[in-house]
Amino acid sequence: MARRFDGDRLLVATHNRGKLEEIAALLAPWGVSVVSAGEMGLPEPEETEETFVGNARIKAHAAAQATGLPALADDSGICVDGLGGAPGVHTADWAEGPGGRDFIRAMTRTWEALEAAAAPYPRRAQFRSTLVLAWPDGHDEVFEGIVGGQVVWPMRGVQGHGYDPMFQPDGHDVTFAEMPAEEKNRISHRADAFAKFVAGCFA
Repeated sequence: MARRFDGDRLLVATHNRGKLEEIAALLAPWGVSVVSAGEMGLPEPEETEETFVGNARIKAHAAAQATGLPALADDSGICVDGLGGAPGVHTADWAEGPGGRDFIRAMTRTWEALEAAAAPYPRRAQFRSTLVLAWPDGHDEVFEGIVGGQVVWPMRGVQGHGYDPMFQPDGHDVTFAEMPAEEKNRISHRADAFAKFVAGCFA
């Protein structure tokens, strides 16, 4: 049985404004206000783990200990079967370059690696999202979401962000980047994780 969240203020361990707004909207029906780590001037801790849950725990516990508030963190990425699960926790790192993050570069690198490995079709992949809610006393709850699909080439669509233009979810003939945002958000890995989080700690 998950520990219920019974406060009225939650710290979201992120410096991403879009992610904060998404979580704020999700929690609005429960009367919970949210504040981000960025707004509180907290530094971003170094993510040294090789799993999504490990890195989410680092971020959530660091924020909870620094502020005395319960803190929610998420770590997510794409895992490609033909690359042994890469880029995985290094999803954002694959986009890093001299001019900052460039996900076209990251998607091109991913496809070229699959071609070099002669990976069979369909080229299976999963988007994964792990949420960790940590309390100042050190307790935490973990919720994992996943959506399966395949990576495709060339990239298709202009919606969404990150690897969305090359990910076609199971049961659909379009990529995440070709879907309206509301449809993607209904079936995404993050939606799956958030549904489990709300059911475990609020419902």
